Amino acid sequence: MNQATSTDELEQLRLENAELKLQLKSMAAMATLGELTGTATHEFNNVLMTVLNYAKLGLRNRDDANRDKALNKILDATQRAAKITNTILAQARNRSESPEPIDLCDLVSETLVLLSREMQKYRITVETSFESDSMNVHAVGNQLSRLLINLLINARQAIDTCGNITVSVRRVDEDMVELAVRDSGCGIPAESLPKIFESKFTTKSGPDAEGRGGTGLGLAACKEIVDGHRGRIRVESTVGVGTMIAIRLPVQGLAQTPGESSDETKAA
Repeated sequence: MNQATSTDELEQLRLENAELKLQLKSMAAMATLGELTGTATHEFNNVLMTVLNYAKLGLRNRDDANRDKALNKILDATQRAAKITNTILAQARNRSESPEPIDLCDLVSETLVLLSREMQKYRITVETSFESDSMNVHAVGNQLSRLLINLLINARQAIDTCGNITVSVRRVDEDMVELAVRDSGCGIPAESLPKIFESKFTTKSGPDAEGRGGTGLGLAACKEIVDGHRGRIRVESTVGVGTMIAIRLPVQGLAQTPGESSDETKAA
């Protein structure tokens, strides 16, 4: 094999690798959309069942007290449906792959609306802590949605059932905003922490009851998104106590190519 042939083959491999990366990003975006669609479908089904059942109750019971109760429950359900619809529309606006101003507080609230049924199913309490009502970063909304969903699903799986998740957003300095997800789950063993951002590495045995997990793509995909935004990711974990993952993102300016970034892992 001469040098020219070797160079041509190497260039071909580079092109194929770049194409595969683009396909992987596209598949990840579709997976996120599938998560949102599936969750929204369940939420709408719950709302419709509430409306149906209380409509029947109102028709069966003609006294004012029961009718008022039925109508109030139907009103609550329809308001819930409107909130879900508005959330889906807001998420759809973040489907662009171009950087734009993204309010992290709104993104967290919208995502939690769509994941509320799942959190309730596993009896997990979710609390939010926002330093202010609005905290903007200049980012790709579609990618941040995927990142946040990954973090929340990982946190839920680490807890299994009955636990707490706290999502906080705060201004670190004039240049950076921090999004942190803390769970009361099983924690990550110290020997596994250096490997958690490696593609295909996982501490899970396989998909859970929701069909999620065990692929090893979650935190690897999160780190890639953070790197692409010239951000930083930090992980602290204690076995039997829980894990905290903090993402720091620049307030303004999104690099066209990934720059230097740092990630930290710490066993408390």
